[in-house]
Amino acid sequence: MTRPAPSTQTILKHWREAVPNDRLAHLVKDATRALVRALQMRLAEHAVSFGHWTFLRILWEGDGLTQRALSEQAGVMEPTTFSALKAMQRLGYVTRRKSDTDRKKVHIYLTPKGRALRDTLVPLAEEVNAIALRGVKAADVAATRALLLAVIENMAKDEAARDMRMPSTRALAGLRARKRKA
Repeated sequence: MTRPAPSTQTILKHWREAVPNDRLAHLVKDATRALVRALQMRLAEHAVSFGHWTFLRILWEGDGLTQRALSEQAGVMEPTTFSALKAMQRLGYVTRRKSDTDRKKVHIYLTPKGRALRDTLVPLAEEVNAIALRGVKAADVAATRALLLAVIENMAKDEAARDMRMPSTRALAGLRARKRKA
């Protein structure tokens, strides 16, 4: 039997010994980090970054999205999307086309090369999920899915009720500067 990487060992010890009843958000973050790390290592074998995977996955489900819609679905700021798409265009995964009706809008389309990656990359994500759920009862998986969906829904409702938006890095820097002056 292989042993987990030292960083995984440290995380497991932390959760089992140091803070067995710590906040759920921290546990979810560490579980996410482990899943992302496992997928990143597999994607790297195919010279695909995790950031590109995120955009590819969205485009496989809905090709031709605007750059703004893609940013929103990926949960990242538009400058991040712009940089990633430029790199993905250089790699031959996507093309960017201005809208015929609104020249300010840019639509993103997969190339045949970008579309073909699906058959190679999706099984990697499925493998990571299968490994993560090894030995976990189906009822526990269903309960965890229901719990996490409820968490996501509750957080979305809270965000909408507070009319909150994630500030851009530039806006956040401006807020910090104003606080320092005050």
